[in-house]
Amino acid sequence: MSETLNKRTQSVSGVALLVAGAFFMEFLDGTVITTALPYMATTFAVDVTRLNLGISAYLLTLAVLIPVSGWIADRFGARNVFSLALVIFTLSSVLCGLADSLPLFVAMRILQGVGGALMVPVGRLAVLKNTPKHQLITAVATLTWPALIAPIIGPPLGGLITTWLSWRWIFFLNLPLGFIAFLLARRLMKAPFEPEKRPFDIPGFMLSTLSMVAFVCSMEMVSSSLPWYLPAGLLLLSLYGFRLSFRHMKRVPFPMIAMQALTIPTFRATLAGGFLFRAAISAIPFLLPLLFQMGFHLNAFRSGLLVLAVFAGNLLIKPFTTPILRKYGFKTVLTVNGFLNVGGMLACAFFTPQTPHWAVLLVLFTGGMFRSLQFTAINTLVYCDVPKAQMSHANALFSTSSQLSMGVGISFSALCLYLADKLSRTSAYLSQLPAISYRLAFVALALLCLVAMADILLLDKQAGSQITGKTDRPG
Repeated sequence: MSETLNKRTQSVSGVALLVAGAFFMEFLDGTVITTALPYMATTFAVDVTRLNLGISAYLLTLAVLIPVSGWIADRFGARNVFSLALVIFTLSSVLCGLADSLPLFVAMRILQGVGGALMVPVGRLAVLKNTPKHQLITAVATLTWPALIAPIIGPPLGGLITTWLSWRWIFFLNLPLGFIAFLLARRLMKAPFEPEKRPFDIPGFMLSTLSMVAFVCSMEMVSSSLPWYLPAGLLLLSLYGFRLSFRHMKRVPFPMIAMQALTIPTFRATLAGGFLFRAAISAIPFLLPLLFQMGFHLNAFRSGLLVLAVFAGNLLIKPFTTPILRKYGFKTVLTVNGFLNVGGMLACAFFTPQTPHWAVLLVLFTGGMFRSLQFTAINTLVYCDVPKAQMSHANALFSTSSQLSMGVGISFSALCLYLADKLSRTSAYLSQLPAISYRLAFVALALLCLVAMADILLLDKQAGSQITGKTDRPG
């Protein structure tokens, strides 16, 4: 029996590592492209701002297909869908590298978005459905590192590849990685016993699609030169669409995403508070390079080296995440570490061009540890009380929320920069402070993390005790 248990444990670990590798490939592809945009614009003979079409098309495809990923996985099996997603993502990556015009590149980015939209939530679902509760922390910790690391190392890696090879190699490198991942997926993932053949919720799909597209477009328009009432109106339209989607999916017998998981306190609390926390975290790789390069006038290389301290902190804390959660429990870790995250973001607001680099590195390194621990704890607790039968719907809901939070974080920081710049122009004192707009934006992110703590503080003390094994006994 112990031998069977060991084999199952190794299988779960192998699938988690495989899915994490696929996640890393997908997340990296979304961030590594940023430094290559000027070179791509030269190849396509277009203005660099028009290449935002490639990024926006990818994000919109994710927004449309992530809500339906649970139905597709239940219908055709997570193993088959994940394997197909790897094939689509890998081949479309190669076609992106071969593109010789902007329209062709955008079309291939849409196809790549199809692969990415299925790869991430379906891969996570395959791990969650086959992981025993006592291994959930370790499995989720494995799945979360790509989302933390890829945005940090993506831009400098993209610059390195573009400088020494060509921007096309950013996409070509996915070919061997995708091929290996496909072979491992067919070998490690278990085939489903009985696919769930529930009917397709067409009205729910239409409502969620329109709402997601309107939401993503409104976030993209925040940092544009369009009048403020256009993104604001689109945002209100999307929120109303989400309300209609929620009402529809609560009433129909076979919804696109069932909402029963929202009745689970741990899922509901970490979904809401985790949304705000992920939004703040998503803005860090966007704001830090701007602070160092635009605010402190450091070159891209020195700025990249400083930002890599966040990556080092993320990496160092990983082996200790599970022992910490098992020893102190979710409520204590999320509360204490949550306030440390707030302090870490607030500390970035006090950076000046005269701040010693060792101090900057120390703050970013410790901040990387805090955010990695919080990220893993939230992403584990959200699923700890979800029954296996509801896992597909809960995963689709959480994946949709995660996708939205990333757009919100970047748009929120862009809006903060805009408002902080306006504020500094009206104040003689603020206008004399170096990089004040970027520093005030970090204050706003710290406040956003502080608001996210409200749901964490309301958690039960025993939250997640069935997977940590920690219970508070009365003395």
